[in-house]
Amino acid sequence: MKKTLLLLSIAALAACDASGTIGGGYIRDVPDEVVELAGPNQNLQAVKLLEEDGCYWYEHQGPVETTLLPLRSKRGRHICTQTAES
Repeated sequence: MKKTLLLLSIAALAACDASGTIGGGYIRDVPDEVVELAGPNQNLQAVKLLEEDGCYWYEHQGPVETTLLPLRSKRGRHICTQTAES
């Protein structure tokens, strides 16, 4: 788990580079570690890393609206660069 968090932290730092994002702040190349962790049926083509919580979010296009949803692992956990403080 610690190795995964470390890898995600490194990947997040690389993603912060202005050349690593596309319009709207979406990550151009989602880190391989994040792709491997992500559960099915999530839009990995429109992923953001939000500074507010340090977690990855993806754009979900529903029948009525488009919104950001937390990117979750195959086990249903949020994929973040650091652990949330309680």
